[in-house]
Amino acid sequence: MTALTAPQGVHNLAQSAQSVDPARSVDLAKGGDLVQNIDWAAIAPPVIAAVAALVVLVADLFLDERHKSWLGRLSAAALALAGLALVPLVGDDRATFCLTAGTRACSYVADPFTLTVQLLVLGGAFVTALLSMTSVRQEKLPAGEFWFLLLSSASGAALLPASRDLATLVVALEVASLPAFALVGLRRGERLSSEAALKFFLSSVAATAVMLLGVSFVYAATGSMHLSTVAQALPNVDSRLSTLAATGVALTLVGFAFKTAAAPFHFWVPDTYVGAPVPVAAYLSVIGKAAGFSGLILVTVQAFPSYADAWGPTLAVLAALTMTVGNLGALRQRADRAHSAVRLLAWSSVGQAGYLLVPIAAAGYADEPDQAVGATLAYALMYAVVNLGAFAVVAALQQPGSHGRLDDYRGLVRTHPLAAAALAFFLLCLAGLPPGIVGLFAKVTVFQAAVDAGLGWLAVVMALNVVIALVYYLTWTALLFRPAPGQETAPGQEAAAPALPRLSAPLTATVALTGVLALATSGAPQLVLRFAGTALF
Repeated sequence: MTALTAPQGVHNLAQSAQSVDPARSVDLAKGGDLVQNIDWAAIAPPVIAAVAALVVLVADLFLDERHKSWLGRLSAAALALAGLALVPLVGDDRATFCLTAGTRACSYVADPFTLTVQLLVLGGAFVTALLSMTSVRQEKLPAGEFWFLLLSSASGAALLPASRDLATLVVALEVASLPAFALVGLRRGERLSSEAALKFFLSSVAATAVMLLGVSFVYAATGSMHLSTVAQALPNVDSRLSTLAATGVALTLVGFAFKTAAAPFHFWVPDTYVGAPVPVAAYLSVIGKAAGFSGLILVTVQAFPSYADAWGPTLAVLAALTMTVGNLGALRQRADRAHSAVRLLAWSSVGQAGYLLVPIAAAGYADEPDQAVGATLAYALMYAVVNLGAFAVVAALQQPGSHGRLDDYRGLVRTHPLAAAALAFFLLCLAGLPPGIVGLFAKVTVFQAAVDAGLGWLAVVMALNVVIALVYYLTWTALLFRPAPGQETAPGQEAAAPALPRLSAPLTATVALTGVLALATSGAPQLVLRFAGTALF
């Protein structure tokens, strides 16, 4: 009833202001509890990325065209610095922008969950920056705009997991999303790029409108935006506002379902990934997904736990539908179809979103939802490394103007053996097959979360989808070792390998970095699982 009695609240505030003790008034005039102390160390990671975006935007005005490559190096260095800013925060829960009275709820919290997602976001953005340096030059993208938009989006994505009120959540999500629209459409004059940006924009705007309507309903019912206060107020909402509160919860979750590309809200993904530059598609598949899922975790586990009996089953159904639609879509891709490589990875990312939804759904049934959240984070960390690696190989071998068919990778082991080995390893990790042990462990962790929550039917659906995914991952892997037309030779003759471009230094570094990380985590997957297990609220 708080929202309905705002005028009375203002009247009470006026009365209390008249009766304030004079000594207290002096304290307030000097600052007192009204002064908001900002913990600059806690907010450093997103702030560094945001400041770097402004520096790049201004520097672009003064740099000659031949020196624009320095903007990419500056952006990568800023993202690395933002990642290093996480180190002093490890092991220390911090909060800032807190209320100075009452519940003292905070809008920004740097806890283990926040730091884990920020590490994923900033690390993924750094890899995307390395991946983009060659693409910006080859595709003649406007360097200043590209790097400004990438840093701006990364700053919003880094802010989102730290947000602990609904208003900051929505703002952070839009700061992460709005620059991404422009990144998708930066290839000026290309029809596919324009269509991709338009579809992405329209679907995201619709999601935001639905989400804002839901947030406004929740605020009207509870009188608060802070997640902790909302969680306490929802079970005690006046009966006359219960329908409004339930509708607000439902609309908020629908908005986040759009952002996470959960079926049936996934329709924008394949065309958007195909129309976007390959590094931008990689960015959306990892960082965009991490932002959406971290927001979904916050609103379900922290803000709406009293509605777990509603959102738990709903997310379980969405998880089953999403992984099935994504894997069947990837299975339908033909090797000779234009853009089939990126399109397969796009449908695969939809299927992977279904796996990521499973532990969140399980949190609605679990007595300790934090453990289920840890399973989602473990899977997200694995997925980020290997998916960025797969996109890195695609970006390295797909030249401007090429059709990007799966058939183009036939016989790659003869022309680029290291790139073929890396791509095969990444695909096996995504499939969950040895030697990609980290992918197997991540899937087992998600599977166990479903079983522990009593979602046996969802575990069966997941197992069937894993088998479906094996088909298209192994089909692409097999193509790498099959001779391409013109490579077949008679016994005793040497095959003539077609000339392919040399990999640039940034692309080589990206493939090497993701490959080393994937190998290290496959050798010791328990480290990822333990790390994610400590990332609890």
